[in-house]
Amino acid sequence: MSTDFYLVRHAQKETGIGDVFVSSEGLEQASITAEHFCKVPFSRIVCSPLNRAKHTAQIISETTKKVLTEDIRLRERANWGDLPEQTFQEFVDMWNQCTKERDLSPPNGNSARRAGERFASCLLELADQHLQECLVIVTHGGVITDFLVNEFTREELNSRHPNFIDEQSNLVAECSITKIRCHRGKFVLLDFANITHLNH
Repeated sequence: MSTDFYLVRHAQKETGIGDVFVSSEGLEQASITAEHFCKVPFSRIVCSPLNRAKHTAQIISETTKKVLTEDIRLRERANWGDLPEQTFQEFVDMWNQCTKERDLSPPNGNSARRAGERFASCLLELADQHLQECLVIVTHGGVITDFLVNEFTREELNSRHPNFIDEQSNLVAECSITKIRCHRGKFVLLDFANITHLNH
């Protein structure tokens, strides 16, 4: 008995600080992704409560007519704008340091390890509730790789992309799809950051 998850990174977001929405280009990406999922059997959508993920998920939900719910465990590990007065460069530097030091908690979020753990807890709970189903999870690139680095060996990750650990922050494109199977509480990586649907 297993459950499959399509982990979708949100569409391209607007440039700006805080909880921004999807950009005009992102709207097109989300629409193409929604059309793709019209051809994929799945039962429901669960998304991060942050606007860029929620906006993307709403487009998929409206197009596919599937139920959409939110789960705070799917949010990014930290976001620019959560910490008052933080410049974008300061945020990037903090992010990169937390990526390298996986147990380091930023002042405005979770450590990379903790973010991956809460993400996994959400998937495990959903897997228990939705056996033999497929679910679409609309979330963020950072927390997807935080989860993958927690759950899979370096060798397995490197088979998906050379130097996965070092390159992780650049590997999950907007509206890419990573497919995960949860079987008896264990995760299997079936496909990583696939964007072929965007190129048709």
